[in-house]
Amino acid sequence: MHKPDDIASRLLGVPFEALDERAKKVTRHVAARTHITRGPARTEQPAPTGGQRAADAVASFGGSWVFVGLFAATMGCWVVLNAVLLVHRGNTFDPYPYILLNLFLSMLAAIQAPIILMSQNRQAQKDRAASEHDYEINLKAELEIMLLHHKVDAMREAQWHGLLKIQQGQMRRLKRLIEARAATA
Repeated sequence: MHKPDDIASRLLGVPFEALDERAKKVTRHVAARTHITRGPARTEQPAPTGGQRAADAVASFGGSWVFVGLFAATMGCWVVLNAVLLVHRGNTFDPYPYILLNLFLSMLAAIQAPIILMSQNRQAQKDRAASEHDYEINLKAELEIMLLHHKVDAMREAQWHGLLKIQQGQMRRLKRLIEARAATA
């Protein structure tokens, strides 16, 4: 079991106190050998408010093919209705260049744009939180790999010392055999 201070100084090269909060959190997880990952459904953010849910719904619908189809159909109906009224009655409720239609479209755009921006801001916050969590996971993985490298290096060093002792023992035996052979010759 390692201590966070040891891990920070040995692997990161800085004292534990000099680390930022995320790095301290990761170092504690490495020292305690606990998981840092969480499921995608587990979020630390509060439940969205009614306005936030509405903004997400408007952004979701406003960015769909259903909206594009309904929008195109509505504009087509508007133009056809005005053309039919012009032919049969001689006047329309919104003559060409469709100023009333342009007013409605401008109002729709003026309302829809900030709602979509609110939804995008919420998504950016979620993405930022996810990227911070990914950073923590990557840092933990890097620290764990460094610990494994240290362990492998220590094992290799121990093997070298063991092989050296075996070789020294073999050299002593060989020397004794040579001396014994020289004495009998």
